[in-house]
Amino acid sequence: MRHLLSTADLGHDEAVLILDTARELAQIGERSVKKLPTLRGRTVVNLFYEDSTRTRTSFELAAKRLSADVINFSAKGSSVAKGESLKDTALTLQAMGADGVVVRHGASGAAHRLAGWVDGSVLNAGDGTHEHPTQALLDAYTMRERTGRLAGLRVAIVGDVLHSRVARSNVQLLHTLGAEVTLVAPPTLVPVSVGTWPCQVSYDLDEVLPKSDVVMMLRVQAERMNEAFFPTAREYSRRYGLDRDRFALMGEDAIVMHPGPMVRGMEISAEVADSPRATVTRQVANGVSVRMAVLYLLLGGSEPAIGQP
Repeated sequence: MRHLLSTADLGHDEAVLILDTARELAQIGERSVKKLPTLRGRTVVNLFYEDSTRTRTSFELAAKRLSADVINFSAKGSSVAKGESLKDTALTLQAMGADGVVVRHGASGAAHRLAGWVDGSVLNAGDGTHEHPTQALLDAYTMRERTGRLAGLRVAIVGDVLHSRVARSNVQLLHTLGAEVTLVAPPTLVPVSVGTWPCQVSYDLDEVLPKSDVVMMLRVQAERMNEAFFPTAREYSRRYGLDRDRFALMGEDAIVMHPGPMVRGMEISAEVADSPRATVTRQVANGVSVRMAVLYLLLGGSEPAIGQP
């Protein structure tokens, strides 16, 4: 594996290897010294054209725990503001000897283009409305951690599927790992191409909740909407928000997930978000381990992941 651009590129064994490696590397977070020398001398560039808190910080922390040198690049305040293209920025990073480039970009397919311009490994941290593979991997890791399995798991992904790269990546990865996925959304927020996705589609959240082991709520991405996809925020919340009453419809062992950031009161109530069965903060913690695993497998060579001094 040279790049991680899409969950569709991962076979079952490759995906399980990443999850198992992340489980081993999670032990590093429990040590007094949370560092491994695995990527010492390697350079990782965080190339972010869109705002990010969780993903950018998670990748930076993951790289530093593996002893890599980290360069944080933001489009704001850089030559991009002067009109520099993605290709020229990529060639500049190439000339500086970047071993790995973590890229987030507003254009779908940007990570794939970047992979053709640089010699180092490219990790897709979100490209437009296309994919966000490491988010799907950390979600799958969290599901396996909480439920003990992925094969046969019934997962409902609820909300703005149309604009969600998280939904796309999760559907493909969870299908590869043997889970059964149902998308729940207003008809206006379901992609036209959803018929080709390996999942079911429902427009009735109340009907799906009792049958789900995992309910993943999605943020309504208003910044990507240039027209009205539903009447009002109140109407959306009434039909597709996860509140206390809907939470009661779920099984006793079912969990609630959210990739963040959450819009409390619209897509999820504060009571549900703060419930012990909500895994939001755990997903963030697991994200560091999963991204350490991806960086290790792409850049680390053949040395053992743990057990080093």
